[in-house]
Formats: sequence, C-alpha cells, structure tokens
Amino acid sequence: MSVARTILLKVSDNQWLRENGTRVPFIRRAVTRFMPGERFDDMLGAARATAAEGIGAVFTRLGENVNDPGEADGVASHYLEGIDRIHQLNIACEPSIKLTQLGLDIDRELAYGHLRDLARRAHDAGSYLWIDMEQSPYVDVTLTLTRRLREEFPRIGVCLQAYLFRTREDLEDVTSRGIGVRLVKGAYNEPATVAFPKKSDVDANYFVLAQIMLGAAARAAGSRAVFGTHDLQLIQSIRSHAQSTGVKASEVEIHMLYGIQKAAQQRLVQDGAQVRVLIAYGDHWFPWYMRRLAERPANVWFVAKSLFG
Repeated sequence: MSVARTILLKVSDNQWLRENGTRVPFIRRAVTRFMPGERFDDMLGAARATAAEGIGAVFTRLGENVNDPGEADGVASHYLEGIDRIHQLNIACEPSIKLTQLGLDIDRELAYGHLRDLARRAHDAGSYLWIDMEQSPYVDVTLTLTRRLREEFPRIGVCLQAYLFRTREDLEDVTSRGIGVRLVKGAYNEPATVAFPKKSDVDANYFVLAQIMLGAAARAAGSRAVFGTHDLQLIQSIRSHAQSTGVKASEVEIHMLYGIQKAAQQRLVQDGAQVRVLIAYGDHWFPWYMRRLAERPANVWFVAKSLFG
C-alpha cells in the first residue's frame, strides 16, 4: 500500500477530522468534484443531467455508524421518500445504503427491519436496491442480511471488495443465489491478514472475480454483474473477455463516481456498455471523500490546486 493511500485512510478514520474537516473551505470546494451538493435535490438535479446523456445513476446519502435509533429511523424515512420521488419523476436512479446507517451497530433486527422496508418500497417502484459493503468486520452480517432479504425480494444487489482474500468464496455464493454484485477494489484501511496489500494483486483478483460474474453459472442464476471502477485498462480487459465469451456489450455494466472520467463514461455508452454514476450527497462526507482520494492518491493534486482558488 502506498504511503499516500495509508495516510489518507488514517485521516478518514480520525474522529476529530470527521467532525471538523467539512468546515475547511478549500476541502469543501474540492469535494464538489465528487458530489454535486449536500441536499437530495442536488443529487436529483445531477441524476437528471446524466440521464439526458444516457447514463443512469445510483444515489447514496453519506453517513455511517449511526448509534441513535431515532437517527436510523430518520435515514430510513429519507430513503423511502427518495425512492418515491425518483419513481414519480421516472428517473433511472437506484438507492444504495450502508447497513450501519440503518442502525446495525445498535441492533441487527432494527437495521433489517429498515432494510426490508426499503426493499419493499424499491420493489414496488420497480427499482433495484443496493447494499453497500463496509469494513471487513461487517462482511459476514452484511451478507447474512442480504441473503435473507433476497429470499423475499428479487432485485437485490450487494457490493463486494476485490482486495479481501475471502471475496471469491463470497462471490460464488451470492451469485448462485441470484443476488447482484457491484464489484469494487476496496477503500478501507484493512490489515494484510485479510486483504491484498499490493495494488497489482488487487487488480489481478478483480479480473478473476469479474470473469466469474460474467460466467455461465452466475448469469443463469440471474445475478446482475456490475463493475465499480475507474480503471480504464481493467474495464477494457473485462469488456474484451465478455466479447470473447459471447456476452453482449450491453450486459457489461460499469459504475463510476459522479464527476470522474466523464468523457470515458460517454465513450463507454457510445460503445454499447451500460453506465451508471454513483451520486453521493449529505453533510457527513469527509471520511467518504478521504477514501475516494485514497483510491487514487493522484487526486490529492486536485485538492492542492484548490488552495490557490
């Protein structure tokens, strides 16, 4: 792991900076590259704009590790209302939620009750529901609740992280159940006992996992294959593999962050791929933003330039 990535991930975990980092003016300016604003309406405006370009969206309200039941109830209500508004406006925009936002650290059944309500509302709206993955200690419970939810609702997907050693086994299990997978490289500060420390190993594992996702067994089970990455070389390798195995270009779905590599997103759409952007919003954005920088430390230069206006 690079020194820059390590530092950024440690910063993302710092409680004081989590509470105060959002007040730093130049950081607030710089984060607009990755998110259109802090309000739901800001996200909605961005989703409408991308839809006009043939690009769908996934929306997520930033925040994690909620430890107050009332706050968890409020997050759930916000997502329920958001799903309804998007359905009324007929925008291609799917919800993505962290279980710790719904109270997982307080009580598992509290979180699952909220999750089930969201899945039902998404199902009624004809939408897909994505369940985000958090740090490695949350993987087992996240997958347990995802499997439980899939027994009742068909359009359910979960995020899996290619840097974890365990992910191949998890992937084979969830795809066999028809659960969708959004595969990412991983953005938390994980120990070398559970995760590949070298980027080259993560990249190699990602491609192996991608081949499983596009394989006959996963496709027959109805698992939706989504590749969450900005690595254009890796995307090309995945698309070439899909073509060589008879998978249509339109069946390769790429998810990128809002505001990142927009020209590449448009080229992928023109080449027949499905593309969505993850649009984040909310005022709890500092740790999320630091993890986004850690995914590609060269982005730190963008922050540095913001210092000079």
